[in-house]
Amino acid sequence: MIINQISVFLENKAGKLAEFIRVLADNKIDLQALSIAESQDYGVLRIIADKPEETAELLRKQNWPCSVTPVLAVTVPDRPGSLTNILAILADNNVSLSYSYAFLSRVSGKAMVVLRVEDNESTMALLKNEGIL
Repeated sequence: MIINQISVFLENKAGKLAEFIRVLADNKIDLQALSIAESQDYGVLRIIADKPEETAELLRKQNWPCSVTPVLAVTVPDRPGSLTNILAILADNNVSLSYSYAFLSRVSGKAMVVLRVEDNESTMALLKNEGIL
């Protein structure tokens, strides 16, 4: 399925992540996944939230630089090797993966993998054709 991810640029200093998470909590936003890619001065925080458009609007109003990006979310069994088949299918079909991260889903025994690819629709069709989705 295609979901909206929010990317936020955070200053790489003590307390910034805590401050950001407090904003979500104070506004009753359910944080479902989080990934941070760091550099020396800034980090790119990628989140999946229950209300992505409302969350992005709130963040912008509070001067948190952010963007919303559609990404592909794939449910996989929560066991070793589950991601191997998906990555092999992508590689065999020359689908470039910009980044990925995973989180446990609310369905027992399942995990969700976020895939950032160039074309969500065609990648989703490919995975459906291969019996993944």
